[in-house]
Amino acid sequence: MTSLTSSKKPREQRKARYEAPLHMRHCLMAVHLAKELREKLKTKRRNLPVREGDRVKIMRGGHRGKSGKVTNVDIRHGKVFVEGVVIKRGKGGEAFIPIEPSNLMLIEAGMSDKMRNRILERSKKIE
Repeated sequence: MTSLTSSKKPREQRKARYEAPLHMRHCLMAVHLAKELREKLKTKRRNLPVREGDRVKIMRGGHRGKSGKVTNVDIRHGKVFVEGVVIKRGKGGEAFIPIEPSNLMLIEAGMSDKMRNRILERSKKIE
């Protein structure tokens, strides 16, 4: 899915993204696949929707280089929460930092989901 609307205007693209229904927001939660993972899965796909339990690496921002397991995926707000990426709270607790999926790379995919297996089988490389 390249665009949500027929318009090229950034303003209309942003509006469509903010107002997209949840079943379409799931497609916006796609994360790049690492080169090694693409070769391991023998797929020509370059991205997959992120799921809880996947192992990701942060590619952009202040936490660049860190990797961890996905603890939660917030489809409504379009954010991913990664284990180990936390901020200290005023009262001494910790809170997960929300990360944009475009700033992540999938290192290890959890293959327990039947739908994900079907997605990958559709895009297998022809050898």
